[in-house]
Amino acid sequence: MSKRFLNHRFKAAKLSSILLLGSIALTQLNGCFTVGQEFAASRVPDIKIGQTRKQDISDLFGTPWRTGLEDGRPTWTYGIYKYSVFGTNDTQDLLIRFDSQGIVRSYTFSSTHK
Repeated sequence: MSKRFLNHRFKAAKLSSILLLGSIALTQLNGCFTVGQEFAASRVPDIKIGQTRKQDISDLFGTPWRTGLEDGRPTWTYGIYKYSVFGTNDTQDLLIRFDSQGIVRSYTFSSTHK
């Protein structure tokens, strides 16, 4: 009799574990995840091609999320990418290209905000 009771108890514990893991997985799928870091997108119009320097960009937006090179010249990227499995995605991306003197040569700003 106790062997039968233990067998049912084991099955119940196993089912409970499966349900718990399933609910945790479902919660994660319904949630969202974010890559990058927030930046002051409202300050993008303050960038002046041929005038704004790296220090000015740093003062406006902080430390870049990524840095790189394009055609041998430095680039800084600021970006926030919020993804949701069942909701809408929200992204903002600012890529700034500098000349060899550290002055803004060009930039690209993209956003899913309307």
